Amino acid sequence: TGIAHGGSLIYYASILELIGNGEVLGIDIDIRTHNREQIEKHPMFKRITMLEGSSLSSEIVQQVADIAKDKKTILVSLDSNHTHEHVLKELELYAPFVTKESYIVVFDTIVEDLPEGYLPGRPWGKGNNPKSAVYAFLSDRTDFVIDHQIDNKLLISVAPEGYLKRVK
Repeated sequence: TGIAHGGSLIYYASILELIGNGEVLGIDIDIRTHNREQIEKHPMFKRITMLEGSSLSSEIVQQVADIAKDKKTILVSLDSNHTHEHVLKELELYAPFVTKESYIVVFDTIVEDLPEGYLPGRPWGKGNNPKSAVYAFLSDRTDFVIDHQIDNKLLISVAPEGYLKRVK
């Protein structure tokens, strides 16, 4: 979730192009016209589908379900609204699509580790962020675990403890 300027969509699509298969689905509540036009002009657009609307809406989730049907491997990347409530709801809605041994990547879990007041004017901060949502999501589940091996390999990350591997 989260498209912004489309850089991540294009990056992921280019990796899939190198592999030779796969597609990227991006969801954003507001895809700006200029950004949409630039993404649609890019050579990697052939591997990209964009949906405009709230990632929490039943209509968008149904569209994702229709697109995801019969896919062999699905990885979900969450990088939109970073409040605890929003990320937790996204985790609950999109976890069922993730295939075993694949991941939900929750970006910006680093917000929990930043000093208080580091992000002025944002509705998220310590105790109300992607990492707090990850902990709440995992508190009563056994089908996903934090993949600490990824964290241990990364020297720098905006997603510490945000790589959730589906194990069941």
